[in-house]
Amino acid sequence: MARLRKKACVALFLFTLFIFGTMMGLRTLKPSDGFSDLAPGLKLLPVAAERMDRRSVSSEVVVSPIHVHAITDTKVVYTNSNPEGDIYYDVHIFYYTWFGTPKLDGKYIHWDHVLVPHWDPKIAASYPKGRHTPPEDIGSSFYPELGPYSSRDPDILESHMEQLRAAAAVTAILVSCMVAFHIQPYKGRTDRTVHDNIKYIIDKYGNHGAFYRFKTSTGKILPLFYIYDSYLTPPEDWANLLSSSGSHSLRKTPYDGVFISLIVEERHKDDIVSGGFDGMYTYFASNGFSFGSSHQNWKAIKTFCDINNLMFIPSVGPGYIDTSIRPWNNHNTRNRVNGKYYETSLQAALMVRPEIVTITSFNEWHEGTQIEKALPKKTLTRMYLDYLPHKPDLYLELTRKWAEQFNKEKEQWLM
Repeated sequence: MARLRKKACVALFLFTLFIFGTMMGLRTLKPSDGFSDLAPGLKLLPVAAERMDRRSVSSEVVVSPIHVHAITDTKVVYTNSNPEGDIYYDVHIFYYTWFGTPKLDGKYIHWDHVLVPHWDPKIAASYPKGRHTPPEDIGSSFYPELGPYSSRDPDILESHMEQLRAAAAVTAILVSCMVAFHIQPYKGRTDRTVHDNIKYIIDKYGNHGAFYRFKTSTGKILPLFYIYDSYLTPPEDWANLLSSSGSHSLRKTPYDGVFISLIVEERHKDDIVSGGFDGMYTYFASNGFSFGSSHQNWKAIKTFCDINNLMFIPSVGPGYIDTSIRPWNNHNTRNRVNGKYYETSLQAALMVRPEIVTITSFNEWHEGTQIEKALPKKTLTRMYLDYLPHKPDLYLELTRKWAEQFNKEKEQWLM
């Protein structure tokens, strides 16, 4: 049984790699060496009553990650945990499939990240230039237990599946047993190109058992999409796509979904409403970096979302440090404090009673937000950070602990 389970999980991972290839083809996941384009990294008209209530009140059940079968709106029931009760589908983890190695990809990809210069030439002159030289020198302040790996390696994918399972979170964005999509900015992205992207994704993968869907309070079962840097497109353009009266609306069509916008600045709240989105998420793991990522603002944002019939999805992370690729950005570093920063962030998220919590991230090593296993490492030129005095799986264990707590509290909220 364990052998079959592993094979099934690897098969699901390989399926999601096809999805990643699709997204690359759509140019929705185009990584670059820049600041705002490091995806994601520092790196929106109808009134609420006109729009569908997307807020889930379901405590029923979801597809098992092991038994893969096609999803239809009439034959599948969704829940916040798997049949064994140890996987929670309301905990979403951002997962990155952009890493490469010479063995499988012909060269190192992303591990050799460039040192991004500051936009002010005078400040940039004070910092080193160039790029990292793996495997000893990588674009991260931490060093992965698996070493610099390829996202195409089946053994790596199997190991990641085991770690995600240990963390009790099965909805990884982009890769896990259940798949949701995080649509990045790309050259020429507009409401019309996103329309085509959504249509292609649903036509191609919508019936697969690993395709994540969200059950709304109206009983609809819809795919969920996170739209990164949504503020780059005017809200009136989004309304053409996401309002029921839009010129090329997805609403009440086979391509309808739950569309979640990124909130960075406070002014984005009204744009998100007028753009026709169904909710907002905060992404950044650096508390205080933006209005949206500041824990002290989450209660007010949640109140705004409740008034406007929107979902609020706070994003939490174990810490933040991107000075290996942005050496001038030390002021945005958030130390992990042996897991205390992560737990404080998770507690802040649960305080506002969200339906979903997102974790930034499983393996965004550049920005030091990973919960993936890391190990101590010292080279002639580098001393990497680590999770000592704790074990490499500290953040997987904390994720499971808080996922269980989240599940218990949600059951109480719904009583």
